[in-house]
Amino acid sequence: MDVNAAVAAAAAIAGLCTGVIAVLAFRWSEREQKRPTRTSVRPDSNAPLPPGVDTVLSVLSSSAVVLDESDSVVKASSAAYALGLVRGGRLAVEPMLHMARDTRRDGEIRQGELDLPRRGTGRGEALAVSARVAPLGSRLVLLLVEDLTEARRIEAVRRDFVANVSHELKTPVGALSLLSEAVMDASDDPEAVERFAGRMQIEATRLTNLVQELIDLSRVQNDDPLEDAEPVRVEELVVEAIDRCRQQAGSKQITMASGGTDDLFVWGNRGQLAAALGNLVENAVNYSPARTRVGIAARRLAAPGGDLIEIAVTDQGIGISEKDRERVFERFYRVDPARSRATGGTGLGLAIVKHVAASHGGEVTVWSSEGQGSTFTLRLPESGVVRGRTNGGPFVLDDAVDDEGPYETDTFEPFPAPEALP
Repeated sequence: MDVNAAVAAAAAIAGLCTGVIAVLAFRWSEREQKRPTRTSVRPDSNAPLPPGVDTVLSVLSSSAVVLDESDSVVKASSAAYALGLVRGGRLAVEPMLHMARDTRRDGEIRQGELDLPRRGTGRGEALAVSARVAPLGSRLVLLLVEDLTEARRIEAVRRDFVANVSHELKTPVGALSLLSEAVMDASDDPEAVERFAGRMQIEATRLTNLVQELIDLSRVQNDDPLEDAEPVRVEELVVEAIDRCRQQAGSKQITMASGGTDDLFVWGNRGQLAAALGNLVENAVNYSPARTRVGIAARRLAAPGGDLIEIAVTDQGIGISEKDRERVFERFYRVDPARSRATGGTGLGLAIVKHVAASHGGEVTVWSSEGQGSTFTLRLPESGVVRGRTNGGPFVLDDAVDDEGPYETDTFEPFPAPEALP
């Protein structure tokens, strides 16, 4: 009997201990679930925000970050993550953090401009931002950040453009002033007057060309070419471009030929397209040695968004070095300024080509090798006109553009397309 009582007592004690342990384990589990973990402490958590603030922040174009009294991120927009302002639930930019702490301390609104390293690149470029910090309620601080990088770039381009225009205009205007004084001083020397007058005419022509190209560049940048768009025959553009350079090519005995332009049409502003192709052909003639060839070839390319018309202008000139290829489409950039003065170039021709191509939904690219020549390729959307030949075909120039003088050619195969060159 005593043995049975002892067993019963032991069982009762064991059951009581089990119950106590179960209750403690349940309470501990509940407490652990309520305790904030490392993964739950993150931006955009359920920390209290003043009414309506969340909605306002969601529609702001600026990068927005809300900090609490411990400098933890309560709310952050996706743009803030994209700029690299927030990492691991904390504000990652130390100067902005100092601004937020100062604002929390005295309640004053602060604003400043900062340069931030660009995330994920090995380049030395920096992001220019404007940061504004203001108190939000009694314990929160709101940080608004605007990306000024593009605005800074545009401003730099504008300053460079104004400086370059001033320099380019100053050169011929100064030359005309000096030459006019020389003419006055040599009034009794007919030969000197004739020589100086010839130089004045050259400088006046250069000034006229510069002003005209500035007008053309302004027009292609501001006008919408598709407002007056029409189907434009590629063959007509090529003939016009060659006629434009007929005298220059003849004086250097440069043979010009074209091919593959039959039944090809592009959609756009005829005047702008003619100016763009004319600039490419004129450059090819100006930078080619005497007794060489310039080829203009066209073909159709299949593309996912619709067929493209590719017009390639190939020369056998001096070529362009690798370091200069990416910059030849910049305004006023010239590979060889001394040679440009000799050819009368303004440095705006290729910039005009680039803008015309972009405004028509196309592009212009260049392949070049020093001492071998260059190929500038203009790609434009094809017009929806009934086509003739549809196979595209290689760039083989079977027909000459003109049968006069240096334009009479036999079958001429220009350099292959840029991607096929060695």
